Amino acid sequence: MLPFILRRFLSAIPTLFLIVTISFFLIRLAPGGPFDLEQPLEAKVMENLRRIYKLDRPLIEQYGLYLGALLRGDFGPSFYFRDFTIGELFARGLPVSMMLGALALGFAILIGGALGTLAAFRQNSAADYAVMALGTAGLTIPNFVVAPVLQIVFALMLGVLPVGGWNDGAVRNLVLPVVTLALPQIAVVARMTRAAMIETLRSNHIRTLRSLGLPNGVIVRHATRGAALPVVSYLGPAAAALLTGSVVVETIFGLPGVGRYFVEGALNRDYTLVMGTVVLVAVFVLLFNLVVDILYALIDPRVRYE
Repeated sequence: MLPFILRRFLSAIPTLFLIVTISFFLIRLAPGGPFDLEQPLEAKVMENLRRIYKLDRPLIEQYGLYLGALLRGDFGPSFYFRDFTIGELFARGLPVSMMLGALALGFAILIGGALGTLAAFRQNSAADYAVMALGTAGLTIPNFVVAPVLQIVFALMLGVLPVGGWNDGAVRNLVLPVVTLALPQIAVVARMTRAAMIETLRSNHIRTLRSLGLPNGVIVRHATRGAALPVVSYLGPAAAALLTGSVVVETIFGLPGVGRYFVEGALNRDYTLVMGTVVLVAVFVLLFNLVVDILYALIDPRVRYE
């Protein structure tokens, strides 16, 4: 297993290098710049700003300087939030996004897995059709529709939960954004669990367990292990997306996560902020894909990485 992990780490380096390279040049192809305002700055001021942030140098030299800083763990200063570095912004926003994402992912696995298992054991029944209908609705209704509806119902009409805000991570402030983030993932996990569980329930070893008259609890425990592999493979990119924050959810609920920084960085051509967010997401995707591969070997003893 250790040689496999080392190989994956080494193979991730060129992938990350390509992501950084493509993103660096693409963001600079967009029209406008970090210091373009409705009221143009004086030529001398603009010249000084470009010199301070090294934007007056050739593009290839800027790229080399950025790569060198990135290797030292320095994401550079923010062009828009000029009192902060990118590292300081991430230190403030990443814990918020990670808490939201972890809670949403855990909620999705718990509820989606239970609904998918129920639908598989009650195939073609009313419960099965209800789960599939809820799954379709969860996939088709976007977050920017779900979030305002939840705010109107639970905050404005019933008054049981706040409309938004972080409030140091209070439980009441977490409920609506976590539910909004989790609903699409619940739908995906439920549908994938149902499909995988139905296939597993038709396998020879499950039929043998049924013929022995074992209770459903024992059958579920054995079937879950085989049905978990497709769900685990999906959780890698899903976890990366959730743990790095949702742009829509954080914006609607006014949460200080990294998702909002990406939007503000893109709108204001904050090159270093956009690049830092891209690198952060890429690292999480590569890391969680590695975790998924390791979980594969732990769940299914037939999988070996020799």
